[in-house]
Amino acid sequence: MIDETESQPTEENKETGRVEAFSDGVFAIAITLLVLNIQVPHDLPVGKSLAGALIDQWPTYLAFVTSFATIGIMWINHHRLFTHILRSDNTLLVLNGLLLMGITVVPFPTALLAAYIGHPDEQVAALVYGGTLVLIAIFFNVL
Repeated sequence: MIDETESQPTEENKETGRVEAFSDGVFAIAITLLVLNIQVPHDLPVGKSLAGALIDQWPTYLAFVTSFATIGIMWINHHRLFTHILRSDNTLLVLNGLLLMGITVVPFPTALLAAYIGHPDEQVAALVYGGTLVLIAIFFNVL
């Protein structure tokens, strides 16, 4: 009979705490940086209301919510993955670093996409955004 308790990581035999804590910090910072793209409207043109200016920022809100949810899902998946990992080695650290590098980049394509929705170059912005997420998915799967 197989004792399943031996294969389950516990706090006593788990050696990935520092990696997980650092990763959680990177995820938290990246998700927080997303809000910096939402700007307070200033110097409204004559006849333009604050409510109208806020509504005009809908692409920024949409991009924020999409990227917030995406990074949140990636964090959950990362957390679930590390429940199965007992120890870290250099390969794990490098691969996790690549994943975190991708995560830190997400605020840029998010801002790019929000700025170019409805403009002629919106396809380029969408490709940069989608390409970033594909790279992150590759890094996650290799990890």
